[in-house]
Amino acid sequence: AVHEGQVVSAQELTVFLQPLFTQNSRNLVLFLQDRLSIDDFTYFSESYGNKNPFQNVQASIYLLFLYEILQSSPSSLVLPAVDCKATRYLLTVLQESGDWKLTNVINHNVSQLEVNASNPNLLVVRLPPLASDLKEISTLEAIAENDKIIGRVTMDLQEQGIHFSVIYTAMRPSRISRRTDVVAELRRQLMAAEEEDSLSYPPLNVTTGNYSCILFYASNFSLKANSSVLIDLTNATFLTQNVDISASECSDSNTTLSLKYTKPVNGISSLEIRFFMTNRFYEVSARKWSTLDSVEIVQDGEKFAKFNVSGISAPAEYSFHCQLVGTSNHYPARLVPSNNEAKNWDVFISELQIQGFNIINNQFSYASDCTGFFTPGIWMGLVTSIILLWILTYGIHMIMQLTTNSRFDDPKGPALSVPQTE
Repeated sequence: AVHEGQVVSAQELTVFLQPLFTQNSRNLVLFLQDRLSIDDFTYFSESYGNKNPFQNVQASIYLLFLYEILQSSPSSLVLPAVDCKATRYLLTVLQESGDWKLTNVINHNVSQLEVNASNPNLLVVRLPPLASDLKEISTLEAIAENDKIIGRVTMDLQEQGIHFSVIYTAMRPSRISRRTDVVAELRRQLMAAEEEDSLSYPPLNVTTGNYSCILFYASNFSLKANSSVLIDLTNATFLTQNVDISASECSDSNTTLSLKYTKPVNGISSLEIRFFMTNRFYEVSARKWSTLDSVEIVQDGEKFAKFNVSGISAPAEYSFHCQLVGTSNHYPARLVPSNNEAKNWDVFISELQIQGFNIINNQFSYASDCTGFFTPGIWMGLVTSIILLWILTYGIHMIMQLTTNSRFDDPKGPALSVPQTE
């Protein structure tokens, strides 16, 4: 039994899935989406009337098994909330649980696959990522397309007479809900802390031999072409890692991070993004500094856009971190277009952390943040404090200048006469 508000841990998930490993015919299909929450089923099903994006997924069951299979399936499993760390390593857990024959389904087509039902088979179907930072109707359409893929794959397997079980899950939640399993603690918790933990995933790692030479991480990595076409590269870079980094280069003085994507969106066949970093010795500080000098975007091997980078540098032993990096003038670290083609691109990177030199134990070193000590809030407080201190000092100075009379008039005696010379 899974109680309301319970978040299933990695150990509990293994126990719940144990019946799948003990069946005589162990054919398992894993539908892996980039983000999904239990509330999506009711939200998108009820908010748009008859336009239900979950035609093949049974909305009343919410998670893990399909509508067609439920008609003949003896049992189903409902897990409303699973720890994102557990789902992140679900594929590894499944592979270690038995002698599975792992098959990555390409182009979402299983009709051409030769599946030997006598041996355990694990079919992994990676669904297209949902569009982010767009209107909800676009997310609705993306979910509907993924639902069609699920229906097509399961129908092909059924036509082949293969008995199988299905897991439908995601790498991270699409919406952060309040945790109810910690009510007994009776204390306030920051929602941002929970969101940060649930959205974390390993950084992109470029290695040379057994050593890491480049680490790259971002919570949101998006581009916009011609102010209209949004290209979200977050999932392809960090979750599914559907990116080619073979062209990256590393050395003690120069490092290039090359990210190549194939058909990131309709209308663009290939997209390459290059980050150029250098490691130089500066006599003024008497130490080496790593600097991100420029960023290049190459579309379809022809259109070349180059950006100069301002404000991204750190000591050579450190990594660099910045909350907002992009082409906007309001970001603390900016990408400044250096040619006409670059003006057609908008870049948005949130929670950027990058390191191209002196990586130890395949982990980020201490981060040098782009936000300096004197933030706008600190400057406003300092200026206000100085103005108030000046008013207080002026008032005290005026009070200290006050003097009293040296002689006073006595009403019982003669009138006090003060010469004009005094």
